Amino acid sequence: MLRGIDGCIGLSMLVDRSSGRCIATSAWQTREAMLASEPQLRPVREHAAEILGARPQVDEWEIAVLHRDHSSGPAACVRATWVRMDPAQADRMVDVYRMALLPVMEGYDGFCSASLLVDRESGFAVSSVTYDSFEAMERSRHRADALRESGAREAGVEIVEVGEFKLALAHLRAPEMA
Repeated sequence: MLRGIDGCIGLSMLVDRSSGRCIATSAWQTREAMLASEPQLRPVREHAAEILGARPQVDEWEIAVLHRDHSSGPAACVRATWVRMDPAQADRMVDVYRMALLPVMEGYDGFCSASLLVDRESGFAVSSVTYDSFEAMERSRHRADALRESGAREAGVEIVEVGEFKLALAHLRAPEMA
């Protein structure tokens, strides 16, 4: 249903079965298309929340960086990192991610893709790094931890949360933005 709405360029869903956390993300060609979809999507979100036994939280993000090495497969997993920053420093954080962190992440065994979503108004951002498998994600953990810490210092951001998820749906057709 979602992919049939004008302006929708994709959907992805992350799942952490141990905690029950589920993150569904839709992407839109324009902000206007996203806002116009709200009347159609509200009942869908409410129904999904009823099925899953939780209340939906809706956040709006700008896709600041999106880079794919290759498409993900059925075993793909994602490590997501949420950060908080001074909203005035958003451009600096995007530059650090694009120019310093992304080239290192690309070298991780099993790297599929990476994205950085930013809410410039609130000063929050989330990085999602997709790996071919849980094992590949696990092998990168120590290097990713060190890179995250050094990147946070360089960009002047505070790490709020890190989570690891199964990539349950990957139907994103957004253009590369690295």
